[in-house]
Amino acid sequence: MKKNNKYLLIAMVAGLFTWTGCVDDFLTQTNNTNPNQDNFIDSKEALDALTAPLYSVVWWQFNEKFYYGMGDGRANNLTAMYSNYIFPYTNITETSLTATLLDAWGSFYNVIAQSNNAINTIQNKSQGVTDLQKTQSIAEARFMRGLAYWYLGSLWGKAVIYENTEALVNNFVIPPHKRSDVIEFAIRDLEFAAKYLPKEPSKAGRLTKYSAFGILSRVYLSMAGLTDNGEYTGSNLVTDYNRGTRNAYYLDLSRKAALKVVNESAYKLLDNYGDLFTYEHNNNSESLFSLQWVAGHPDATGWGSNNPQQAFFAWESMITNDGAAWGNATYASYNLVSEYDPQDRERRHATICTYGEFYPELCKAQGGYTYGVTTGGYKEKCNIKKWVNGSLADNGVNQKQSSGLMTTMIRLAEVYLNLAEATLGNNASTTDETALLYFNKVRERAGMTPKESVTYEDLRYERRIELALEGQYWYDLVRRAYYKQQEVVNYMNNQDRNASYVYDETEPTQYAKKADATPGTVSTATINSLLLPLPDTDTSKNPLLKGDPVDYTFTEAKITDLYE
Repeated sequence: MKKNNKYLLIAMVAGLFTWTGCVDDFLTQTNNTNPNQDNFIDSKEALDALTAPLYSVVWWQFNEKFYYGMGDGRANNLTAMYSNYIFPYTNITETSLTATLLDAWGSFYNVIAQSNNAINTIQNKSQGVTDLQKTQSIAEARFMRGLAYWYLGSLWGKAVIYENTEALVNNFVIPPHKRSDVIEFAIRDLEFAAKYLPKEPSKAGRLTKYSAFGILSRVYLSMAGLTDNGEYTGSNLVTDYNRGTRNAYYLDLSRKAALKVVNESAYKLLDNYGDLFTYEHNNNSESLFSLQWVAGHPDATGWGSNNPQQAFFAWESMITNDGAAWGNATYASYNLVSEYDPQDRERRHATICTYGEFYPELCKAQGGYTYGVTTGGYKEKCNIKKWVNGSLADNGVNQKQSSGLMTTMIRLAEVYLNLAEATLGNNASTTDETALLYFNKVRERAGMTPKESVTYEDLRYERRIELALEGQYWYDLVRRAYYKQQEVVNYMNNQDRNASYVYDETEPTQYAKKADATPGTVSTATINSLLLPLPDTDTSKNPLLKGDPVDYTFTEAKITDLYE
């Protein structure tokens, strides 16, 4: 396996990528930019080449393992006792030296550094392009930067905010900024993107203003839990994380952002849930933003442009037929398996493998694949199906450590659920017609009976099951902990982490628990478990990262006309 470690210091001082590759769709272009030229951005094609790496390579180390290792491992959707990129998060035993911690931290700052470079290059070194073209490309970069800062604020509770990479070269030992400022910075970037990105993608996979509104519907929910009332001022922060209510101002903004997507965009749910995770449906009508990866062998297309996730989930070699199938001991947690409503068969089939399920798209030459029957030994686990789409012989696309699948970062179903959550707000339940309409669209697509009212537990179930193995459930819990902290800590400690289980057709979910996790393998969650330790490599370079975060001084005026 090949990988390039990118540390925070390197990311901060990195220059522009010179990215050349044979890449699908809008990535099929050569960026021949040369920072030594005074004017080298002289066409829309050059702008697109400049921002293209922001859709893929800068996110690669986040995508390879941390996307699901943290998003699903920490939230206990996964059990992986031998995968050091998952079990420390599941077991709540990660340290500043945990394998993928530095990868993720560095990847987010790589996104930020390269977004800054793109913004500054467009502003200072472009000629022969229109102001609208420049602004839209800057909006792409600000979308990426804003999303990266939301991740940093959610995971570490502080981050270094900066807009000029070059300025930090000689002064990178600076203190981090406080979480609320990091989230506010993300919001301002995303609001800029929502205002200036186009309504329709310029090419398949490119961002639109509705991509930004969709992410805003998520990020506003974070700010609703961090602030007391009204618009963020820097001083209206909550101090009681068990108060049970959220800021109505940001709940309303989340609803408005979601309605922008619902009422104005052309995005729509796919008819079949399972189609979302197939090569044929990359960049589908439901995808607001997906990381863009190249189909083909990475030795030919370039490492960092490939999506290797299938290799870490595929449970046996006959699935991939290329030697990269390392997911036998990575499977769904008992807690997730037991969560599925017995009627929720379509989503379960497409997400995890249960005994006797038939997958005609796998091992086509052998007539398909039946889990636990084609080959035995799978009654004491449910391996991961989502992101596993077979071999080159099955689909003409898969290569070793390169599935060709795009990575979902946000899709329309989540926006529908964000709308319902924002509408529910601080109430015990809601019967709001709009919230119910879109909440039930998600359920009915999965063959589930519609609800007549929605509670938090209804939402928690839908979010977990609909978005399982899409790297989101942990962030749902973090957001909840901003106002119901102890409830989330208690929930984490009652999830049967690493419990063993076995197929039992007499059980409603077809599986029964065998035994709890071995004592000592799982640490007890505390409020400290809601944040990650800072990577040791970067705190040794910048000791101020360990200190108390400071305020960030905002100089740009807020956008005030997004929802008029």
